Amino acid sequence: MSLAGKVILVTGASSGLGAHMATFLAARGARVWAAARRVEALEALCASADGSMQAVSMDVADPASVSAAVGHVTEAEGGLDGLVNNAGIAWGGRALDMPDDEWHRVIDTNLTGAFTVAREAARAMVPGGGGAIVSTASILGFGTGAGVAAYAASKAAVVHLTRCLALEWARHGIRVNALAPGYIPTEINRNYLESEAGEEMKQTIPLRRFGTPQDLDGPLELLLSDAGGYITGVTLPVDGGHLVRPL
Repeated sequence: MSLAGKVILVTGASSGLGAHMATFLAARGARVWAAARRVEALEALCASADGSMQAVSMDVADPASVSAAVGHVTEAEGGLDGLVNNAGIAWGGRALDMPDDEWHRVIDTNLTGAFTVAREAARAMVPGGGGAIVSTASILGFGTGAGVAAYAASKAAVVHLTRCLALEWARHGIRVNALAPGYIPTEINRNYLESEAGEEMKQTIPLRRFGTPQDLDGPLELLLSDAGGYITGVTLPVDGGHLVRPL
């Protein structure tokens, strides 16, 4: 499970799960590059990592920005071993009321952005003999919910994209997997999860609790490390049993 010395890029690292993942991987000995648009937040995060994490500006919805950021990392490090493809956004509301620009913003970030980053990372990994890519999907990629049509559709696409890229890139020694977190309180969903409706939903989860960022640590480390060297094309739910609830 060792990640010592591995060069790993983490997108969407300025807050939430991305910030936690970047901090965890740095603590496990990886050389982490934290990427996001909010560089000030990244620099504050990196300052707390004792030199094992560096910041790089990236807008995943801008292919030129992605290419420049990945190029900067590979030039500085001489290669790339891992990618945590985590950047994502959401829009909440009825599909009937969803503006076109909000639909495109979610799809451009969560799906097109995920593909663009994965492609650039894979191009950087090929000369070194391979690497590991882990994308952040969601249990909404397997199920449904009211008011999350664009988000759920984008995450379902990430699940299938993971399979397709795993098939294509296996010949290059690149493993492509994804995590599908259940409900974990972050700045995006905290207000809902702490509401009365959120409390009612929590009681339907078989483990009777929401997840924590730490619940993702073990699965993430497995999929990025050599311990997961024969795992590819998999989306692993980390959801307290949410997806196996009875009908």
